[in-house]
Amino acid sequence: MLIYYTTVRCYNNIMNENIVKLNYKDKEIYLVKTAHVSKNSVLDVDECVNEINPDAIAIELDAQRYDTLTNKDKWRDTDIVKIIKEKQVGYLLVNVILSSFQKRMAKSMDSTSGAEMMEGIKLSKERNLELVLADRPIKTTFKRIWSKLGTMEKSKLIVSIISSVFDDEEISEEELEKLKEADALEAALSEVGKEFPMVKHVLVDERDMYLAQKIKSAKGKKVVAIIGAAHANGIARHLEEDINTNELEVIEQKSTASKLVKWLIPLAIVGMLIYTVIANKDAGIEQIKSWVVWNGGMSLIAVLLCMGHPLSALAAFVTAPFTSLNPILSSGLFAGLVEAMLKKPKVSDFEDISTDTENIKGFLKNRVTRILLIVIITNLFSSIGTFVSGIGIFKTFLDIL
Repeated sequence: MLIYYTTVRCYNNIMNENIVKLNYKDKEIYLVKTAHVSKNSVLDVDECVNEINPDAIAIELDAQRYDTLTNKDKWRDTDIVKIIKEKQVGYLLVNVILSSFQKRMAKSMDSTSGAEMMEGIKLSKERNLELVLADRPIKTTFKRIWSKLGTMEKSKLIVSIISSVFDDEEISEEELEKLKEADALEAALSEVGKEFPMVKHVLVDERDMYLAQKIKSAKGKKVVAIIGAAHANGIARHLEEDINTNELEVIEQKSTASKLVKWLIPLAIVGMLIYTVIANKDAGIEQIKSWVVWNGGMSLIAVLLCMGHPLSALAAFVTAPFTSLNPILSSGLFAGLVEAMLKKPKVSDFEDISTDTENIKGFLKNRVTRILLIVIITNLFSSIGTFVSGIGIFKTFLDIL
């Protein structure tokens, strides 16, 4: 099956390099390559739909992101305590940071983040066209990434994501348009792949396949698909393949061995401490103190760095030495819950998330994002404390043997 990949002449026969045509069987598929934050992308969508008059419009959104984009008051319904208890903090924090990054870029471009998707939604309603939500659920994407990363890679990724909050580098419209060029974009993704190859595979390559299958399954013989420019080449490559999207939604379950290791390490630490206390009481007590100070102290420092309430910091200090020995619980969980109770987010905090997350000061001022940071940073610092004190316990245990 041959797939024809051509640049489309749109809008009064003016060549538009951001729109490509793919012929698949008896279907014509027009990919509108967008930068998500460029106002020119909205014009591209308008021009293509008006010129092509499609039977369906596909957009690079899943149901949840569609709801977030179209329901501006969705933040008001967020139950922060429920999110902490269900361990969805990391997912929500990444969402907030990515959304903030796009909005900052859109603001510098005098545009609106997701405007091209909203334009596609509007046109589908005006013309009574089928609207295809073609992207894989974002939660599934994040869970697949997380399940494939090791502990060190997870920590590195978290630090990388959080540090992006400090990045206030601006990008010009001209530079943004250059990023739409396939070679430049693929080079950028290649750099990401070197640092986090699995992240790039799940975030881009797998979604290329998913998008290709959903787009070609749209009803009608003419389909306009509004997608990020990074996915255009991948969609073209996978279009004629018969892809099982269900397989791309499976979350890899941890093996029994890896689950056991999570419990064996804490048990080993407890065992070494007990042995040390029995063999040398003074040395054992010193190692227990070290365990409490490193775990509790690092967790306490983390909360204070995030401008948390003193009682939240105390909760982190008290719980960390115990939660570090329990893979199910975490000091960040308790610190976050205490912070949420003492400084319960207001409606204004949810409404101001988009503006407050433009810099680290706003991140810490906003009660919602501060709670999210407290949970994540506290857990990260507690892990550092566990590692340092664990090495000390192991060394003392070997000396006594």
